[in-house]
Amino acid sequence: MIRDADAGDAAGIAAIWNPIIRDTAITFWPTERSEAEIAGMIGARQAAGHAFLVAETPDGIAAFATYTQFRGGAGYARALEHSIHAHSGFRGQGLGAALLAAVEDHARARGGRLMIGGITGSNAGSLRFHERHGYARWGVIPAAGWKFEQFHDLVLMGKDLARPDDGIPGS
Repeated sequence: MIRDADAGDAAGIAAIWNPIIRDTAITFWPTERSEAEIAGMIGARQAAGHAFLVAETPDGIAAFATYTQFRGGAGYARALEHSIHAHSGFRGQGLGAALLAAVEDHARARGGRLMIGGITGSNAGSLRFHERHGYARWGVIPAAGWKFEQFHDLVLMGKDLARPDDGIPGS
């Protein structure tokens, strides 16, 4: 079941997110996130009109997805950036696809035009996932991230929510 997250989901989200933060370069964030920080993020994103969703199973939170404005300022209000993470035991079961569709629908319903994913260049699984769901490679920022004592490329992939089939704005 996919539903809006609430502050009570912070522990379940932390259980997914913190091993990714701690053990991988999937995110460049350097330190684990506290439950209070996650609860605050849920509230702030929802108050701004953005989604913060969880996929819940009988065993608890299996995955989450959220989005926020890509860059600050009113001119970027319709350009959005998402994050999707699943518990390792639930990857490859369609939860990511369902959550991606849900955040895209949420953003589209609120006037969002572009959905962007910032993906570590070495994360081949995420690059393939986004390609399968209509995202195109819009650019690479070499050595944008620093983690584990090395630089990592950032691949920007995007999709035009007004034209969900091609990933290319205005084509």
